Amino acid sequence: MRNYETIFILKPTLEEEVRKELINKFTSIISADGEVEKIEEWGNRKLAYEIEKFRDGYYVLVNFKAAPTLPMELERNYRIADDVIRYMIVNLDDK
Repeated sequence: MRNYETIFILKPTLEEEVRKELINKFTSIISADGEVEKIEEWGNRKLAYEIEKFRDGYYVLVNFKAAPTLPMELERNYRIADDVIRYMIVNLDDK
């Protein structure tokens, strides 16, 4: 298993219940084949530039361990989700 870190930005207009469901969805995808180590919800923060007419976003950082194939599946789910405006997955073992 490799160490990964992912950060995703959700639309700031989401209700708290919908936001929690999305976070649970993504962490359950990771938990299916890997292990979630830490979840940090940074909350609403100003974006560096406007994305999809939003100036703010709800940031979530997740550290996890998983097989090398899991990030592709996670990225596919990020792309499908309409409420995710940006995401990034980093392999921490490459540093």
